[in-house]
Amino acid sequence: MLSRKFGLNLVVFLAIAALFTGIWALYNRPVTAPDWPEQISGYSFSPFRQGQSPQTGVYPSDQEMREDLELLSKQTDSIRTYSVDGDLDKIPALAEEFGLRVTLGVWISPDEERNEREITKAIDIANHSRSVVRVVVGNEALFRREVTVKQLTAYMDRVRSAVKVPVTTSEQWHIWEEYPELADHADLIAAHVLPYWEFIPMKDSTQFTLDRARDLKKLFPKKPLLLSEVGWPSNGRVRGGAEATQADQAIYLRTLVTTLNAQGYNYFVIEAFDQPWKAGDEGSVGAYWGVYNLDRQPKFNFEGPVVAIPKWRMLAVASVVMALLSLALMLIDGSALRQRGRTFLTFVAFAGGSALVWIGYDYSQQYSTWFSTLVGVLLGVGAIGVFIVLLTEAHELAETVWTQRRRPFTPVVGDSHYRPKVSIHVPCYNEPPEMVKQTLDALANLDYPDFEVLIIDNNTKDPAVWEPVRDYCEELGPRFRFFHVAPLHGFKGGALNYILPHTAPDVEVVAVIDSDYCVDRNWLKHMVPHFADPAIAVVQSPQDYRDGEESTFKKLCYAEYKGFFHIGMVTRNDRNAIIQHGTMTMIRRTVMDELKWADWTICEDAELGLRVFEKGYSAAYAHDSFGKGLMPDTFIDYKKQRFRWAYGAIQIMKGHARQLLAGKDSELKRGQRYHFIAGWLPWVADGLNIFFTAGALLWSAAMIIVPQRVDPPLLIFAIPPLALFLFKVGKIIFLYQRAVGVNLKDAFCAAVAGLALSHTIAKAVLYGMFTKTIPFFRTPKMRSSHGLMVALAEAREEVFVMLLLWGAALGIGIVQGLPSYDVKFWVIMLLVQSLPYLAALIMALLSSQPKPLEIPVVQDDAENEAQKV
Repeated sequence: MLSRKFGLNLVVFLAIAALFTGIWALYNRPVTAPDWPEQISGYSFSPFRQGQSPQTGVYPSDQEMREDLELLSKQTDSIRTYSVDGDLDKIPALAEEFGLRVTLGVWISPDEERNEREITKAIDIANHSRSVVRVVVGNEALFRREVTVKQLTAYMDRVRSAVKVPVTTSEQWHIWEEYPELADHADLIAAHVLPYWEFIPMKDSTQFTLDRARDLKKLFPKKPLLLSEVGWPSNGRVRGGAEATQADQAIYLRTLVTTLNAQGYNYFVIEAFDQPWKAGDEGSVGAYWGVYNLDRQPKFNFEGPVVAIPKWRMLAVASVVMALLSLALMLIDGSALRQRGRTFLTFVAFAGGSALVWIGYDYSQQYSTWFSTLVGVLLGVGAIGVFIVLLTEAHELAETVWTQRRRPFTPVVGDSHYRPKVSIHVPCYNEPPEMVKQTLDALANLDYPDFEVLIIDNNTKDPAVWEPVRDYCEELGPRFRFFHVAPLHGFKGGALNYILPHTAPDVEVVAVIDSDYCVDRNWLKHMVPHFADPAIAVVQSPQDYRDGEESTFKKLCYAEYKGFFHIGMVTRNDRNAIIQHGTMTMIRRTVMDELKWADWTICEDAELGLRVFEKGYSAAYAHDSFGKGLMPDTFIDYKKQRFRWAYGAIQIMKGHARQLLAGKDSELKRGQRYHFIAGWLPWVADGLNIFFTAGALLWSAAMIIVPQRVDPPLLIFAIPPLALFLFKVGKIIFLYQRAVGVNLKDAFCAAVAGLALSHTIAKAVLYGMFTKTIPFFRTPKMRSSHGLMVALAEAREEVFVMLLLWGAALGIGIVQGLPSYDVKFWVIMLLVQSLPYLAALIMALLSSQPKPLEIPVVQDDAENEAQKV
């Protein structure tokens, strides 16, 4: 049987490996293109290498330029330069050594002093160098609007009168059509035709170039035509249908130069070598126009079929290895997982592994600066983090849907000889007396032979709140004992520790419920018998609520709550790794006396549960509900509760890091450590998402302020978090229908309620990472609803961030338009990023709706100082 299962798993793995390898192969299918000719008309030549730039005044050495010119001389006999500033004036003399003709460039800018220096030097070089065959005065100076036509033509006339070779200026083709008078001052027409910048798809670009050349010939029939820049970038943003890839560069250039040679055109391919320094002026794409890279290696094959990623086979193998490693980790304890679950996880592992490999490869093709290296490291860490969270989310989905439950703890409905005495502890703080009385009535109605109820009211200031509860306990009889203590340290845990010594000596089980919980009369009768197993130290029943139909707001909250207690806790129970929560829980008395409640964390219940596991004890989780409480009435209280849970989780992870990460000083099993870490990872991801949102807003602001200099981020910046977001939302909707049994509408409601808490959880995580403790946030119950403006104030941070994201998307649309896929994708990403903040606004507005029945509640004057001594 085991060999059969292994064989089936192997077949599935190989099949999915073949599928993803096929996708790699499909993307990299060979494309036929003409071979690169032995000789081309010419190259645009900028000799700068890594760390060199005309902007910093760092120029290549004579030897470096000599090596470049020798390499180019094997493919052409003509080069074009752009300036004679600095050491660039040596190029004509060096070119003579290799028989290269030079089209000498004169850089024209608003700096008149530099213009004078360039012109004077260029005239001298042209008159004394045999290699200079023409002079180009200015490169796109009119297009950049740095000089006027009058100024430029004056410069051209001055040079024409001083040299014996032809003189022109070099501009984009449409500038010649816009200013035809330029031709009166030029010996030839030197035009740039760069289809990429004009959003022309690569497949149409050769014809586009030929059409523009034909138009210029028709417009200037008496002037020779020089296509002074033709080319295609190998990397950078997508512009309309124009994609900047190595494959498109190879296909376009090989096709174009072959065609231009055949039709007798003079042209310069821009450019010989990549120039990363140009990225500051032309965006990221400016660095990648070279036929050769910065290391002087060709960026594509000059002959034979063109492949998008020449080393794709190696990348495919790497993705298989990545998938195998992640799958092996996920299936360490996967014996109970059905085949469909294994297949699903295998697919996710391959998808995530392939994405990571692709991201790594894609970023490796970028030229690095200190900034890009830092961004790359952060991106790599972020991508790995997203991959890990994605795997944990997928693992939970698979184990929820395709696993047979291994540790079911169903109600013990028959007669049991094990009926130990139980002490039920009910902590209170400033609770509505009528609500607490309902809780006490339910406890008094329990069908169990031997139990006591201890109510501890800590730090309530108003006697009108706690005295009615005390009096009601006296009415219920000696089984109910009331304690009022003020001041009392240690939050809820301190209150529970206070009444431990007051527990009856013969008690064997301590139970805890919140003061708003009405328990089922069979709770103790059906669940206490599980303690007959001496290994069981905790018996936990789900939190449940009785006011889910009270309002639309609470309906959404109720749908969201159910996920954790009917999905996460169920899968955790299979590995004896549940999160103990502080209501509907029972603890063996001896264990309680040994461990006690922690008073250093605001989540004393989850912390105690972890210590129970560290001591080697077991816990039992019942899927059945035995008690129902009240949910928060307002969005701010809903947020406070989740903030406390998330903050407490980070406190616990910090306080138990050695045990969780290294397993030291504890008896935690691997499955238990996994669930405690993986279960809180999505919250950590929410915390890190704040930085992504801040970075997205800053980048978007730059795109709006200086649109010509700042491109949209590369897709690899946006795809991982966007993919994780979509997967998590899809998972919620799918699991709530499949595992919780709700309809699509309620599943969507759960997703909205969960998203609304993202910002709150993120803040809690960050606070938890950098602080040790905060005041205990109590969750008030049975509060009155409030007005619209108060509701908006409760979500003011989320609304502010949402408006920023919407404003960024709108601003980019107005300033840049939506000319290309990467801009559209980035705008979509901004809008998707705003959805959690929009969900928070929706929840705040829903919470402001009046409830059918309002019960007046006495509130403390400073509610946020709850539990403060």
